[in-house]
Amino acid sequence: MDPLEEYSSRLEERLETVGRLRGREERFSTWRLLAGGGILAAIWISLGPQWFAPIWIFLPAGLLIVLIVAHARLREELAQAERAADFYQRGLERLGPGKPAEEEGGRPSSKDEGGLDLMPAGHLYASDLDLLGPGSVFQLLSSARTRSGEETLAGWLCRPAPPEQIRARQEAVQDMRPRLDLREGLAVLEAEVQERCDPSRLVAWASRPSPAATPLLGLLAPLLVLITLLTTGVSIAYELGPWPPLLALLLQAAFGLAMRKRALGAIEGIDEPSRDLELLSKVLNRLEEEAFESDHLQGLHRRLMTDEKTPSQHIERLAFLMDLLDSRRNQMFAFFAYLLLWTTQVGLALEHWRRRCGPAIADWLEALGEMEALSSLAGFAFENPQAPFPEVLEADSGPHFEGVDLRHPLLGSSRCVPNSVHLGHELRLMVVSGSNMSGKTTLLRTVGVNAVLALAGAPVLAKSLRISPLVLGATLRVQDSLQEGKSRFYAEITRLRRIFELAQQGRPLLFLLDEVLHGTNSHDRAIGAEGVLRALVDHGAIGLVTTHDLALAKVADSLGDKAANVHFEDHLEDGTLVFDHKLRPGVTKKSNALDLMRSVGLKV
Repeated sequence: MDPLEEYSSRLEERLETVGRLRGREERFSTWRLLAGGGILAAIWISLGPQWFAPIWIFLPAGLLIVLIVAHARLREELAQAERAADFYQRGLERLGPGKPAEEEGGRPSSKDEGGLDLMPAGHLYASDLDLLGPGSVFQLLSSARTRSGEETLAGWLCRPAPPEQIRARQEAVQDMRPRLDLREGLAVLEAEVQERCDPSRLVAWASRPSPAATPLLGLLAPLLVLITLLTTGVSIAYELGPWPPLLALLLQAAFGLAMRKRALGAIEGIDEPSRDLELLSKVLNRLEEEAFESDHLQGLHRRLMTDEKTPSQHIERLAFLMDLLDSRRNQMFAFFAYLLLWTTQVGLALEHWRRRCGPAIADWLEALGEMEALSSLAGFAFENPQAPFPEVLEADSGPHFEGVDLRHPLLGSSRCVPNSVHLGHELRLMVVSGSNMSGKTTLLRTVGVNAVLALAGAPVLAKSLRISPLVLGATLRVQDSLQEGKSRFYAEITRLRRIFELAQQGRPLLFLLDEVLHGTNSHDRAIGAEGVLRALVDHGAIGLVTTHDLALAKVADSLGDKAANVHFEDHLEDGTLVFDHKLRPGVTKKSNALDLMRSVGLKV
C-alpha cells in the first residue's frame, strides 16, 4: 500500500462515517426531547382531564429509557469514528511534505509529553538525540495504548538489543507492517486505557502474598448456605420449629467469622487493579484476535495464554466476580448477602482467581508491552515504505557503522539532505568542521538516531545501513547545574569520563561529541581534545566529533588513517547565507559567525 493514498482514502471514509453518525446523534437528541415531552403530557392528561389511566405514562417513559441506552451506544460509536479519523489525520500530517520538524514529529503520548517521564536519569544519549520528550523520536513512533507499551518502546530506544533479538523484532515488524486495521483498532480504544492503567500497581497487587490454597474452603461456603436453606425449608414443611435452621445459621456464621479476615484480605485493594485489568482487556482482546505469522509474535501470543484461556477471558471472569461483590452494597440485597455468606464466597473466589492468574499478569503486561512496541515500529515502517531494515553484523565483527544516504526521521523529506557515514575497520574517527548552522550537530543526531532505530529492531531512514552491536555515548546537550554547582565544562568532562569507561571495558562504542571541550581556552582544548579522541580510538571506539576550532582539525592528521576530516560549507547569495548541508571531505576554509551577527543587526 502507498501510505499517503491509503491514509487519505481511509480518512475520507471515516469522516463520512462521522458526519453520518453526527446526523443520527442530533436526531436522537430530538427524539429524547420529544419522549420527555410525551411523559409530561401523559402525566398531565392522566391526572388532569383523566382521558386515560396513569399506567400509560410508562409507555413514553419506557421509550425514553430505550432512547437513552441507544443514544449512549451511538455516542461511543461516534467517538470511535472520530478517534479513527484523528488517527489517519495525524498520519497524513506526518507524511505531509514541507512541514516543520516540530509539527511533523508524530503522535502525542498519554500525557502529551512524548515519554519525558520515562527518561532514564543520567542516560548517555537519550536527551542528546531527542529520543524522549516533546517533539522526540518516541513521540513520532509511539502508538502504544498502555503504559506497558510506552515503557517497552522507551526501553528499546535507550537500551540496544543483541543481534538475535534485533533480527527477531525485524521479522515481527515485517509481519505487523501491513496490519493497518490492527493499528486503527488499537488507536480507537478509550483514552482511559493510557491514562489510568498502572502496570506497577497491577504487578504489586498480583504478587502480593496470599494464604495457602485450600480448595475445600471454596466448596464449604456454598455447602453451608445450601444446608441452611434446606434446613429452613424442611423445618417449615414439617413444622420442626426454629432450632434446626438456627443451628445451621450459627454454623454458617461461625464459618463466616473464621473466614472474615481471609475474605477481607482478598477484597482489600482490589478495586483499582480490577478496573485496570478491565481496561487492559480491551487492548488484549484486540491483539488476541490477530493470527500472526512470525515466530516471535506467535511466541508472544502464546505467553498471553493461561490455562488454555486468553487474558480477556480470565479478566471477564474477574469482572463478573467484581459485579457480584458490588451487589452487596445494594440496600435491598444487603440482608440476604449476610445470610448467603456473600462477601465470604466472593472473597474466596477472588483469592482463587488471583492465585491462579496473578503470576501470569506480569507476563501478560510484558508480552502486551512488546506487542505494542512492535506495532509502533510497524506503523513507522508502514509510513516509510522505502526505509530498509539494517544489516546487523555479529558482535565479533568489531565496531562498525556504514550508512548510505542517512536522513533524520524528525525532519521532513523536503528539508532533510541525506549524507553518508562510514566508520569501522581502518577509519574510526571523523572530525566534522563547518560554520554555524551548516549541519554538523544534525549529522551527529542523524547518525545517532539511525543507530538507535537499527539497534531497537526498526527500519532506518537511509539507502542502506550495516551496523554492528554498539553502545552509544554523546555530548550534544550537556548542561551546567546550578543546584549541583557544576559548570558546563565540568558536566562535559564528567560525561566524557563515563563514555571513556565504556571503551575501557571493551564495549563496542559509537561516540558523538559536539564541540568537544569548548568550555575552556584554545590551548587546553586542543591538547585535551586530542588526548580524549586518541584514547577512545586506541580502545577501539568509533565516532564523530564536531568543531568550530580549525586547530582541532589537526587531530585527524595526527591519527593517520584512523581519522579523517570532513566539513560542511555555506555561501552568500544576495546578502543571505545559504547552506546546502552536503558533507564534503577535508577541512572547512570558512567562518560565518560575523556574517550571522551582522544579519541579526549586531554592529560588528
